[in-house]
Amino acid sequence: MTVRVLLADDHAMFRSGMRAVLDTQADLECVGEVGDGAAAVREVARLRPDVVVLDVRMPRLDGLSAAEAILAAPGNRTRVLVLTTYDLDEYIYRALSLGASGFLLKSLPPEELASAVRVAARGDALIDPSVTRRLVARFTASLAPAPGLAAPDRLTVREQEVLLLVADALSNAEIAAELHIGEETVKTHVSRVLSKLGLRDRVHAVVYAHRHGLVRRP
Repeated sequence: MTVRVLLADDHAMFRSGMRAVLDTQADLECVGEVGDGAAAVREVARLRPDVVVLDVRMPRLDGLSAAEAILAAPGNRTRVLVLTTYDLDEYIYRALSLGASGFLLKSLPPEELASAVRVAARGDALIDPSVTRRLVARFTASLAPAPGLAAPDRLTVREQEVLLLVADALSNAEIAAELHIGEETVKTHVSRVLSKLGLRDRVHAVVYAHRHGLVRRP
């Protein structure tokens, strides 16, 4: 199955570079490019891509406002990846709160962009490793548990273990190695955790774990 991607960045050369990376991947197709957030919202509605990659700072409508409009649209199925030069706390927290499937820095190696698009398309989420623990812990530790979500005691002991490892930014393969179980079993546990707690994706699970005081501080 080919993943259809829309690129939104006000720097034409950077867009060209991203497109060149995606065009080398047999399973990825760049269906369009735009240079501002308003155009991104419009083209997502028209093209219905699987993933849109949004820069934060763009004219007419910034990337986070564009993400909000895209994710709030009725029937939206497009996943949002936020890609930026600026490692600013408020950007990352807002992206997580809106339901973005990833927040990445433009300094990432080119091959990781393709990998991130695939992760987002299959319904998982990721945050740049350089900011994961610092930002999620900082912004969610002081928040009250989110209303409307199930309590963590609905989970089995094993599911709670998996949730804590997800909150520590471990991949499925790393969780499998840590718990000495198969990767497919991990995927099943993660799916059950999300379903039982009413969570969107792994990023939402990380926020949930911190909000509910489940993560021990170093």
